[in-house]
Amino acid sequence: MTLIRRTAAAILAAAVLAVTAGCTTVPSSPAPAPAGAGASRLRGIALPSWAAEDYDSPAAGRYLRDIAATGAGWVSLTPTWYQSAPGDASMHTTGETASDASLRRIVREAHAAGLKVLLKPHVDLPGDQDRARIRPADRAAWFAAYTRFITHYARLAEDLGVEQVCVGTELAGTSRDGAPWRAVIRAVRRDYRGPLVYAANYDEYAHVSFWDDLDLIGVDAYWPLAGHATTDVGRLRAAWRPIARELAAFSARRHRRVLFTEAGYVSQRGTTTAPWSWTVSARPADDEQAAAYQALLGALEGERWWAGVCWWMWDDWPDSGETPRRLAYTPHGKPAEEVLRRWWRR
Repeated sequence: MTLIRRTAAAILAAAVLAVTAGCTTVPSSPAPAPAGAGASRLRGIALPSWAAEDYDSPAAGRYLRDIAATGAGWVSLTPTWYQSAPGDASMHTTGETASDASLRRIVREAHAAGLKVLLKPHVDLPGDQDRARIRPADRAAWFAAYTRFITHYARLAEDLGVEQVCVGTELAGTSRDGAPWRAVIRAVRRDYRGPLVYAANYDEYAHVSFWDDLDLIGVDAYWPLAGHATTDVGRLRAAWRPIARELAAFSARRHRRVLFTEAGYVSQRGTTTAPWSWTVSARPADDEQAAAYQALLGALEGERWWAGVCWWMWDDWPDSGETPRRLAYTPHGKPAEEVLRRWWRR
C-alpha cells in the first residue's frame, strides 16, 4: 500500500459509499486451527514511520508493547525514501524519512519487547501518486540508485540483527525486469545474511520475475472480498477460497511459501469492497473491520503454503495528521484487536 499522508479533513470529505450491510456478526471465538499450524507463521503488525523522528517518539515503546500484547511475534518497520517523479532515476531522503538513529533505536526496542523485525524500506512518490507508477526513463541508472538505497538498509539490518528484509514493495513498474532485480538481490545478500522477500501488490505478484532468487513470495493482500458492505464472516471466508487456491498453486510452482507482507482493512463501511482504500467511506464500521480480520485468519490459518501476515497497521504517531483512529487501519482498541488476541494468544 502506498504510504500517503491523509488529513482528517480529506477523509471526512470523502463521499460515503452506497452499500448495504450484511447481517452476520463476528463469532465470539475462531474455529480451531490444526495442531501446530501456526508454529511457523509470521504473526506481525506494521508500524510505519511518517517523519524522521517517529521512531524516536516517546510512544514507540508503548506501541511495541501493545503490538506484542496481541500475540504478535513480529513488527514491520518502513523507512521511506522518495523520488520526485515516476520517470526519475534517483531517490532521496526527505523530512519524512526515518533517521538511521531512530531506526536503530526502535529495532533495539522491538527486540527488547520480544518482537522480531521485518525491515521493509519503501520508495514513494509525492502526494497521492501510487508507487506502482514508477517507471524510470533510465532504468540502469534507477537500478544503480535503488541498489545503493536498499543495501544501505541491508547493512543496517545485518548490524542490528534484523530477522528478515524486504527488498522492495509494490514496484510493479519495474518488477518484470528480472536481470536487474536479481543483481539487486545479490548485492543485498552480500551485506545481509537473513531471509529475503519482495512485497508485490495482489495484482502484481504473478508477474514478478525473480521469486526464485528470494526465500519467500510476498503479497500485499488487498483483494476485494465483497460487492457491498458486509459483516458476514462466512461470506468473506468464501471469498478467500478461490484466492487461496490460486496462491497455493503458485506457491507449489515456485517452491516457496507465501507471506502476506501487508493485509489490512480500515474501520469504515465498505472496507471489504476496497481494502486498499484509506477513504472508502466516512462512516465508522468496526464490525466490518473485525469480520474481515476473522475471515482472513479463519480461511488461511490452516494452509501450509501460507507463511503468515503482517497487518497494516498499528496506531499512528501522535500529531501525525493521519486518518482519525475511528476510521483508520489500526485495530488497536477496536473489535479487530480482540480477533487478533483470540487467534494469536491461544
